[in-house]
Amino acid sequence: MMISTRGRYALRTLLDIAEHQKDGYVPLKDSAARQDISKKYLEQIVTIPGISLMLEAKGGKYGGYRLAKAPQEYTVGEVLRAAEGSLCPVACLEERHAPCARSERCTVLPIWKGLDSVINEYLDGITLRTVLDQMAERGGTNDPVL
Repeated sequence: MMISTRGRYALRTLLDIAEHQKDGYVPLKDSAARQDISKKYLEQIVTIPGISLMLEAKGGKYGGYRLAKAPQEYTVGEVLRAAEGSLCPVACLEERHAPCARSERCTVLPIWKGLDSVINEYLDGITLRTVLDQMAERGGTNDPVL
């Protein structure tokens, strides 16, 4: 499984917004500059249906974005699934995928189910607040290393 640029940038953007929203709504141009991501690309990220539900938007001079809920209420897994659509390691585990004719006798299906479980449990165990707290402990900020 590989997380796409879209998923990585969505996570970085939500972390940036969470980190800076104490000052009010976060202008997308400011987040884009801090994250070294084009504003045009971030405009696409914040309009992804699942991502847009995680944000409150405000127009105007002091407008921008802020999280709709507290950072501890969003998990990394939730953000990545919203951006990516799925984190399944193989297509046959996706809900929208038709059941495989071999699934009843597939010898490797338990491996893929186990991997899927480990991935989702791990990513759902990390909240945006956890990441922000870890950044603060390291004395850093949400830099574009992700």
